[in-house]
Order: sequence, then C-alpha cells, then structure tokens
Amino acid sequence: MEKRIPIRLLGHGSFGVVYLAYHIEYGITAVKLIMKDSNDKQEREWESAIWISNKQNPCPFILKYLQYDYNRNCDIIVTEYANLMTLDIIAKQPQIYLPSYSLRALMKQILEGTRVIHASGLIHRDIKCNNILLHTPPGSERVYAKIADFGLAKKKDLTDEKHYTAGTLPYLVCTRTLQKTNYLNIKS
Repeated sequence: MEKRIPIRLLGHGSFGVVYLAYHIEYGITAVKLIMKDSNDKQEREWESAIWISNKQNPCPFILKYLQYDYNRNCDIIVTEYANLMTLDIIAKQPQIYLPSYSLRALMKQILEGTRVIHASGLIHRDIKCNNILLHTPPGSERVYAKIADFGLAKKKDLTDEKHYTAGTLPYLVCTRTLQKTNYLNIKS
C-alpha cells in the first residue's frame, strides 16, 4: 500500500511540485517532489532540517521535516502541512489590515525561529515572505509563522562569510551596502 496519498496540488516551481497528501504514518502532510535534474538543493534542505532537529528541541516556528525519500525520477520531502498561505498574503495585499500586536507576534516568531536556526549552527540565507508559512492548529484561533525551505541553508563558516552571497535577488541588500559606501537616501 502507498505510504502517501496525494489530495491536491499546493504549488509548483522550477524545482518540482508540492502536494497536500495523506501520509499513513503522519496524517495530513505536504509532499515536495523535486525532479532529479535539479541540483542538490533538496538534499541540502533535508540535511539542514535534520541538523536543526538534532541540535534543538522542536521549535514551533520552524517547519517540521518528517521524511526524505527518493526514486528514479525525483526526490521526495515530506513536511508538516501549514494550513494557511505564505506571509506573502499579508505583505502583498495592503488592504488586509493587521493590528500592530499581530504583526509584532509574527515578527517575534520569525526572529525566534531564526535564533534557533543560528543556535544550531546554520544560516538560512533565503528568509523571505514565500519561505514563511502560516499555520493555525485545528481548534485554535492562533496563527503561527513557520520558517521553511532550507535548500540554501549552510553551516556557519565564519572564515568565508565575507566572500559568498546567496538568497533571492529582490531580497538581497542593495549594491551600495555591499560596496560599503556611506551613501544614504530616503530608501535606506
């Protein structure tokens, strides 16, 4: 019998697809199928997730990675299912009003998740709205932010920190910052 039963498509990208699925052992999950011709990002993602879980007690603000599997065509990453959208739903829709206390709570959760990642000896390197999932536990009115996608995560290496850039282009710091000029403008 199949361990994972797909329910519906959640999203897709250049890497592959993500399905909502029922997993015999874990219940409702998200299953990421990554095509073999993509790079080793998925393996790094799984290794980083395991590294974090071995270093710390489970953090409610980091997406739980449950299983890694593979076949001839793709690698399979099973994670807990975050039942709301990404943080983009708030960031890109200014008509959605959130009180400042809600924004503060979400920010504290993201910062705590980041602290746990750093305490485990990793640097995420791609924190952005699309990689922050929102989740409301059943029967709860609370919303939790969960940091996801550890494909670019790297173990801290302080000897090389000045010579490597990673992340998603629109979210990288401006070139003037990288050039270490003292120039400031209204957008700074």
